[in-house]
Amino acid sequence: MVNPKTLPQELEEKLGEIEKERIEQQAKDIANKNNLAYINIATNPIDPEALSLIEEEESKTAQAGVISKEGKKLKTVVVDPKNPETQKLTDRLAKEGFSLNLGVVSVLGMQKVWNKYKELSKQTEEKIGTISIDTGIISETQKEIKNISDLKEKIGSISTTNLLEILLGGAIKVEASDIHMEPEEKSIRLRYRIDGVLNDVTEIKSESYNKILARIKINSGLKLNIHNTPQDGRFTVSFKNKDIEIRTSVLPGAYGENTVMRILDPKTIRQNIEDLGMTPENFTLIKKLLQKTTGSILTTGPTGSGKTTTLYAFIRHVNEPGLKIITIEDPVEYHIEGISQTQVSPAKGYTFASGLRSIVRQDPDVILVGEIRDGETAEIAMQAALTGHLVFSTLHTNDAAGAIPRLIDLGIKPVMIAPALNAVLAQRLVRKLCPECKKKDTVSKEEYENIKEAFADLSDKNKIPKTKEDTEIFRPGKCIACNFTGYKGRIGVFEIFLIDDEIERLILKSPAISDVKEAALKKGMITMLQDGYFKVLEGITSIEEVRRVLS
Repeated sequence: MVNPKTLPQELEEKLGEIEKERIEQQAKDIANKNNLAYINIATNPIDPEALSLIEEEESKTAQAGVISKEGKKLKTVVVDPKNPETQKLTDRLAKEGFSLNLGVVSVLGMQKVWNKYKELSKQTEEKIGTISIDTGIISETQKEIKNISDLKEKIGSISTTNLLEILLGGAIKVEASDIHMEPEEKSIRLRYRIDGVLNDVTEIKSESYNKILARIKINSGLKLNIHNTPQDGRFTVSFKNKDIEIRTSVLPGAYGENTVMRILDPKTIRQNIEDLGMTPENFTLIKKLLQKTTGSILTTGPTGSGKTTTLYAFIRHVNEPGLKIITIEDPVEYHIEGISQTQVSPAKGYTFASGLRSIVRQDPDVILVGEIRDGETAEIAMQAALTGHLVFSTLHTNDAAGAIPRLIDLGIKPVMIAPALNAVLAQRLVRKLCPECKKKDTVSKEEYENIKEAFADLSDKNKIPKTKEDTEIFRPGKCIACNFTGYKGRIGVFEIFLIDDEIERLILKSPAISDVKEAALKKGMITMLQDGYFKVLEGITSIEEVRRVLS
């Protein structure tokens, strides 16, 4: 008998009709001998989701494949049911609770099954899958899941078939930003990132995870047969008349592939500048800055500090019919009506630098550059700010003062930075206390001294809030509404300084970070730490949270 693993893909075309008939008759004989049905693959469509239940490599080793699935019933095709590797696979599927309807295919038929794997693996990253979550499932999820404990119980009681929908529906319900699935030695650890902090949800069996991962890969346009290199993709969930984009990252690990799904819910980005959480002074300052028609505003901070949300709020504020606004991002995370958004594609030669150069030729009024990563991008952005454009962008620095030395490190001459820059803003995100369970307390002596020390640098003493050793603050409690974390939602803490004549003269001297910070403080800049303590005294967040984020 011909071995299908050594059968060339093009062989069927070269075989004569008589030889094809002989191979098919051989399969029919094996089927009759084992009291099984003979399957003609040409007349049996192959369901990609069913096929993905078995990895391509395992399918070839076992010379078997799943071609359709209905609940726990699998239509499985084999070349030889007595093959030990085939029996090993069918035994495993049976132990997992599947009912197998076995049929025999010829070596040519099995080659067609494997060709289907190749079709799936050739899906390009540009292809976007769409999962329409079943209305009944999502409605049930909305009713039954109020917190992570409910979700854990739900996951333990459902079939693998609906598990991906439940994971996504549950994440949307509890407003998680990311779903993490991390293979460990004996199981898969499932965690949700809520308000910037990872929360353990439950553990998933490895068998169930392999099926979920296959579905995620298919919908994200990733290759099913690649396990040793990282892959990135995306798909869209249609839910309640809106499209929620899911960014997928798969990374090889010691015990299997780690998966992170980032949930980009449009409602989380629809913030106005009034909703960002700025102090009245910073809010007034930003409004004045956004009235300008030239120059640049840079936001700084680490990944996940809310820079994109802030920039989009700026864009929404200035967006009006008389202006042309173009963005270049990596990637375009949220779509804003009325503006032109472009996405970098290094493979096609469309980088931040080349894209920005092209954008300037489009005669825009406002430009958003997702991130300044190199000297070329920085120089073009600064040049655009000097030639009649309002430019928004981000830098990775620890604080606002660090932006100036960073631009100089990238090769931008101080003589260009000084007139091109309008302001620099640094930010972090702190969790807000849950309004349902936050509890009153008084500051400890140590906390009181820390607050006093933080406000000592504030140049305008009239802005310093009145505090005393028994000042009342709020601390986190625990309740169902906040998943027993004590926090619900996040708010920004900011520091902003303007580039005025004095700061311009300082920039021309290529100053150190400490010099820039000292000058900004003298000008009345409220630091992020001070902003955090303002929010503590207002009962918005806790001292513990401010220390966690800004220590």
